[in-house]
Amino acid sequence: MKKYLAEFIGTLVLVLIGCGTAMLVGCNVPGGYLITAFAFGLVIVAMAYSIGNISGCHINPAVSLGVCISGGIEVTEMFLYWLAQCLGAFAGAGLLAAIFIPAKITDQTGGFGTNGLAGVNDCIGTGLLVEFLLTFIFVLTILGVTSKKANHGSFAGLVIGFTLVLVHILGIGLTGTSVNPARSLGPAIVNAIANGNTDSLAVLWIFWLGPLAGAACAAFVYKFLESDDKKKEKAK
Repeated sequence: MKKYLAEFIGTLVLVLIGCGTAMLVGCNVPGGYLITAFAFGLVIVAMAYSIGNISGCHINPAVSLGVCISGGIEVTEMFLYWLAQCLGAFAGAGLLAAIFIPAKITDQTGGFGTNGLAGVNDCIGTGLLVEFLLTFIFVLTILGVTSKKANHGSFAGLVIGFTLVLVHILGIGLTGTSVNPARSLGPAIVNAIANGNTDSLAVLWIFWLGPLAGAACAAFVYKFLESDDKKKEKAK
């Protein structure tokens, strides 16, 4: 139970800090763009070193899928991770509503940091491709850096966090960068409730399908690369 609570807390913090930063500073200027990218990445660093030893600090359904395919967790456990992550994302977005709405603070994103297709001119195919590629890079890095064989030790959290910064630097201007279905779900629901705007819910499937497909592909590719490497070692 504790690991699911850890995933709930971690995803809550990710949405609260990451999306909250985007709402506060906006992403239409270079400074806000980079600050938002680093906000998401630094949350991962902080959570990796606080809850990583409890749940593995997935705080992302796509990561949990990749870990499951790689044999790190069971399918039932993965779905419970997904539930905790989605509830955490919703709670994080709810806290942002509680902060921004009563104080009448301007939301620079206009929708609680929701993901969308405006940056790709509403092209569904491009949006899917962007999310697939960015998640593939992110999950492949996670699987590689957390491999017991690689023995990266205490540096894993830093590498994962800065990889999330990396994919955000490209993705923010295109889709807002999801690479995380729960991170997209929570703000989309709260945006619909608080602002009556369901546009982000209409395209939410893209931010589930793209990341999950990218994560699955990354897991299969990494398993292939790792198995090939093991065969070479046996040959020696």
